[in-house]
Amino acid sequence: MPFARKLILHVPVSDETLLDDFVEQCLNDGVSLVAVVGPGCARIEDVIDEIVAGDGSDQTRFLCTTSHPDELFEDVLNMAKTWEFERGDPVEEVRL
Repeated sequence: MPFARKLILHVPVSDETLLDDFVEQCLNDGVSLVAVVGPGCARIEDVIDEIVAGDGSDQTRFLCTTSHPDELFEDVLNMAKTWEFERGDPVEEVRL
């Protein structure tokens, strides 16, 4: 089942090796936003960005990421709901 276009990824992640497949599925499904919340979310956002960028040779790989270490979940959910490119589209929560 494809992901929604806007995701909230909860961390900690049970196994960081799952991030590679997660990112590839996001790219294949046309996800536009991955907002990462929870302890260590900034580091996980960086890992996702590195996976997306790869060696930098494929300019078609793009995914907007944000991290929210000190924000309430409700505030992050509101930000994702009003994300300018897909206002009104559903927001999906993901736990790996």
